[in-house]
Amino acid sequence: MSKWIIDSDHSVASFSIKHMMIANVRGQFNKMKGEIRIHEEDITKSSIEMTIDVNSIITGIQKRDDHLRSADFFDATKYPYMTFKSKRIIQTGINGVKVIGDLEIHGITKESSLDVEHFGPVKSPFGETTLGLTARTEINREDFGIMWNEPMDMGGFMVGKDVQIIVDIEADLESDKN
Repeated sequence: MSKWIIDSDHSVASFSIKHMMIANVRGQFNKMKGEIRIHEEDITKSSIEMTIDVNSIITGIQKRDDHLRSADFFDATKYPYMTFKSKRIIQTGINGVKVIGDLEIHGITKESSLDVEHFGPVKSPFGETTLGLTARTEINREDFGIMWNEPMDMGGFMVGKDVQIIVDIEADLESDKN
């Protein structure tokens, strides 16, 4: 089994959520760490663990970023990290797997599944062996206790419940790091 370390300089977790029921607001978390263990003979025996720093959120609007870090949303002072730890993996194609695991956000853990495409490995020009992953999922933020909202005059709410998440990861073979 090979161990791969998530390259925090080349990995990001991004999200999209409806705002005022008419437009998508996008953002990302730029600090993540973790590891992937690949079982070369049986991909279903592989695993992934990742931690995302909530304080690294960026939407492009400082006032919104500060509000998202506040107790109204992520409460980053109390819950500074989101985590995912795989429990099982199902192969879905040549480069595809479904990863089922525990997702913790805002102090609440729920089983979630990620649809993952994996690419590589390749040898970088600097000598590292690197692989790539793109994981996609959708969650209901209220399942994780993130409840803040404001009603709209004509019905509906200011912030949607469903959040689309895409995590793009580059990970380097641990033995290349030594």
